[in-house]
Amino acid sequence: MIKLLREAAHDYPWFLKSIMGLLALAFVITMGWWGFGQEGGNVVASVGDQVVPLDEYRRAYENTYRFYKDKGQNDIKDEFLKQFVLEQLIDNRMWLHVAKEMGLTVSDEDLRKAIMQRTEFQKNGNFDPEAYRRLLSANRLTPASFEAMEAKDILTNKARLVIMDAVALTPAEYTEAQTLAAREGDADPAKAAAAKERVFQSLLFQKQQRALMAYAESMKSKVPVKIHKELM
Repeated sequence: MIKLLREAAHDYPWFLKSIMGLLALAFVITMGWWGFGQEGGNVVASVGDQVVPLDEYRRAYENTYRFYKDKGQNDIKDEFLKQFVLEQLIDNRMWLHVAKEMGLTVSDEDLRKAIMQRTEFQKNGNFDPEAYRRLLSANRLTPASFEAMEAKDILTNKARLVIMDAVALTPAEYTEAQTLAAREGDADPAKAAAAKERVFQSLLFQKQQRALMAYAESMKSKVPVKIHKELM
């Protein structure tokens, strides 16, 4: 069941983003990132000095439940759904912790560009403020909460990219990629080159994903994670 949830979240990135960081940071309701706000209320989980507030967890759970309900997934057990949501939020906080350790930041311009480049907020290829407000409202998000979510998403992606950029194929893996590409045996040079590139990128991506998972697991052994299940 958890595997099903993970696969669905991968297929619907907008949904996955919508359950992350909705209320964790305080932002001015403008197009711009002004920094981290103060957290308050009960805490469902903490990862180092990063916390998951109860209100954020509840909003994430409600959004997740509604999403799968709308998709006709009525057989998902409540305990599995709660576990999935909590795992996603903890994973997010772990990478925020990593980003902080790396000294990474998100500038006003980083956030502005990320939002303005999203096609769902564009009309005729340009950012449309009205489409931005309308889509956020349809998803029960305020500009403040969405910008908080987007800033955290940018920050965690920056941390992941640092790890991914450090990964490269070894000579043995490079040879393996060449062998796999050669098996496709396309006579067209252009298609053969494209197939070779796909194989290389696929092997590199798989290795990068393993590196991310290994790094995250190693961090979990170093960073204290506390969960208050009685609040869930």
